Amino acid sequence: MVELQLSDEQLDSIIDLALAEDISHGDITSEALIPPNLSGKASILVKEKGVLAGGEVAKRVCHRIDLSLKVKVLIKDGGTVQPGDIVATVSGSVISILKAERTALNFLQRLSGIASLTAQYVAATSGLTAKITDTRKTTPGLRMLEKYAVRTGGGHNHRLHLGDAVLIKDNHIAALRILGISLKDILAKAKQNVPSGITVEVEVTNTQEALEAVEAGADIIMLDNMSTDEMRQVVTLVSGRTKIEASGGITLANVRQVAMTGVDIISIGALTHSSRALDISLELEPPTLKLILI
Repeated sequence: MVELQLSDEQLDSIIDLALAEDISHGDITSEALIPPNLSGKASILVKEKGVLAGGEVAKRVCHRIDLSLKVKVLIKDGGTVQPGDIVATVSGSVISILKAERTALNFLQRLSGIASLTAQYVAATSGLTAKITDTRKTTPGLRMLEKYAVRTGGGHNHRLHLGDAVLIKDNHIAALRILGISLKDILAKAKQNVPSGITVEVEVTNTQEALEAVEAGADIIMLDNMSTDEMRQVVTLVSGRTKIEASGGITLANVRQVAMTGVDIISIGALTHSSRALDISLELEPPTLKLILI
């Protein structure tokens, strides 16, 4: 089972910010129309095929609204879902259910969309050794949840934050080359100035830069927007001396071709910045509605 890697306090902080956007001024519609003693049950329904992520997050949203709500998560995160599947039920105060509805669904739809897209990339590279990873192109404030969704979909996480590893990108190189520092010296400087055990990766744009980076001792070289022919050539020339990552311009249509070049890692920003929310709704079940005597 994939671990969320957030404490309860951290998760509650994220949820509370989301709830503040939605109900900090109350729910005037429900409060004006729905009797406070009306109770019932609602089902959270999936309307399209995908991979579920965020069930427990949605449950926690409900409990931040009303601890007395009874939430049953029926399909665990990572499970494949089909149209009509009931992934959870919520029972209790109807007003509380309606207050929690949108925020709970926002998390569930967003995370399930990321998990579903990741699963498609993983399936497209089935049988090959390349790992599908995300990037730092995440929604501000939701990085740990979105990276959790990537893992739930069968992918892997790249850097969680800027302190996680060294990644020397084009702007770092441009800034230092103005000072007359070569790529070899840039790598040497990085290895000298970071703690032992920290991975040092460098972005390269052609075969010559790739070989220079390998000779300089890079732990990983990132092939930025290279053609598959160029990637294949680099893989052959490097011959296992360091790990090779492909990045830029990778889609579901070409990801298998990229994986077949022999690269070790394929990083895809679209997993988090361009995934489409999975269609999920919450529907009250009229036969369960009843007024509770106070």
